[in-house]
Amino acid sequence: MSMGSFGDDLRMERLSRGIALEQITEITKVSSRHLLALESNQFRALPGGILNKGIVRAYVNVVGLDESDWITRFQRACVASGDAVEDQSWVEFAANVGRARMRSHELRQLRLKWLGAFALLFVVAMASFLAIRYYGFRSGWWPSVLPVHAWLSSVSTQVVSFLHNHPAQS
Repeated sequence: MSMGSFGDDLRMERLSRGIALEQITEITKVSSRHLLALESNQFRALPGGILNKGIVRAYVNVVGLDESDWITRFQRACVASGDAVEDQSWVEFAANVGRARMRSHELRQLRLKWLGAFALLFVVAMASFLAIRYYGFRSGWWPSVLPVHAWLSSVSTQVVSFLHNHPAQS
């Protein structure tokens, strides 16, 4: 393999295998503009960050070259041209996304725990109420604690007397 520039060597490998740039674009769905920038060592025209390695990886896989060797060569060519291999902001962004997802997951888990605790408390309260009510009726003291029958009869008497004293006018 010749020791020319990264882009020239990449283009020569593609041409020696008879693969058109359009074929690589069609297979990889990578813009031909980015592939041309890669072949002409214009690394600043690439999207940046980890996407650059993905473009190189897709290109060399279609051409049938050794992926790890060409990724290493790409990184060296980037360093030699003064472009950063990994954009630190991408790494930082990915770390922040991971932390935000963890916080979101933890908050969701906390909400579910509290919801479960309240649901359990409600079930225990209702079971206690129904048990006390059942034994209260069986023992005969429940109507004296909550005299619903007396209240309903007094309300119904008041409603009947009101309707009797104030007949509907048509």
